[in-house]
Amino acid sequence: MPKKVCSFCGRAEKDVNFIITGLNGFICDQCAQQAYQIVVEAGLGPDGGKRKRGGKFDVELADVPKPTEIKEYLDQYIIGQDEAKKFLSVAVYNHYKRLSQPDDESGVEIEKSNIIMVGSTGTGKTLLARTIAKLLKVPFTIVDATVFTEAGYVGEDVESILSRLLQVADYDLPAAERGIVFIDEIDKIARKADNPSITRDVSGEGVQQGLLKLLEGTIVNVPPKGGRKHPDQDYIHVDTRNILFICGGAFDGIERKIAQRLNAHTVGFNSVQNARSIDKSDLMKYILPQDLKSFGLIPEIIGRLPVLTYLNPLDREALRRILIEPKNSIIKQYKKLFEMDGIQLNFTDDALDFIVDKAVEYKLGARGLRSIVESIVMDAMFEQPSKKVDKFDVTLDYAKQQLEKSHLK
Repeated sequence: MPKKVCSFCGRAEKDVNFIITGLNGFICDQCAQQAYQIVVEAGLGPDGGKRKRGGKFDVELADVPKPTEIKEYLDQYIIGQDEAKKFLSVAVYNHYKRLSQPDDESGVEIEKSNIIMVGSTGTGKTLLARTIAKLLKVPFTIVDATVFTEAGYVGEDVESILSRLLQVADYDLPAAERGIVFIDEIDKIARKADNPSITRDVSGEGVQQGLLKLLEGTIVNVPPKGGRKHPDQDYIHVDTRNILFICGGAFDGIERKIAQRLNAHTVGFNSVQNARSIDKSDLMKYILPQDLKSFGLIPEIIGRLPVLTYLNPLDREALRRILIEPKNSIIKQYKKLFEMDGIQLNFTDDALDFIVDKAVEYKLGARGLRSIVESIVMDAMFEQPSKKVDKFDVTLDYAKQQLEKSHLK
């Protein structure tokens, strides 16, 4: 009797569990399993290629929190920014509804609404994304637009966005194709000049053009390991039609573009009429898509980000609340650090007011609060764990003295 050898992998009968005999060939149990996976991924399996329920990212629409509930969850971690929270909550809820949309005869297909959030540094764009990621049951990843370059240049290709989404989804392709991507620092890929240049804008306009099809919806060949270092690897074909993209950027200096459009000069004389009607302290709320175009985003990419929202600049009251109120507020974090050494850390009201005043002076938003508090308690974090104390108070005089010593003077 002829020796049985798998017609696919060439392994002999003794090297596998069993071999299935056909008319003119053989197949081992391992190749049969791989063949089944290929058939299922092609959408031709016994369940029509649909994912079986019970996976890590499976969710029914009835279980999805409503927009008001999503906003209430965000309120626990982020102070203010009600407008941006509202837009984000609705967008995420509608994303779930699109994924749960039944096939009916009406022919109505809900299109996705990608979002762009604009706000100065330290107002909470990335924190909004990170916080909402905790709540979601779809794969969620945050990528930084500053690392992307045009294909063929040193840096990452835009396809690596989907590589990261696949990693988050544990390479579950159907789950990744229903995910959400937050692209941070989108303003850093703005066109460098108003007029198209004869030289390549490698990390600017070229990257925007690479993102166009990705945002709209297309089949993208994604290298599973990312990058171009493994040209022989098999590509994963990812359909981006159901991936929701949320973009965020500081757009530093865009207020000048808004002011020019509103004819409200930020410096110099102004008409009484404009002075009455325009809030100079918060020009960001008047932002329109044409301002993004003036800043350097190409019209095609603006059209693929139809929902435009803004984040308010943080005033003194908001910074004070950020310091102490959220679940993971900065003061609570430092109290926890001292508590782990058995020390109760306390800040007087005067010291907290001083920290907020300095943050307003430095104009770094909520990030400025952390650097100031860190400078104030640095010596205490160095010395106190070695001392036999169970309490430490940060007073106004101590805060001033420590800040004088630090580089933040």
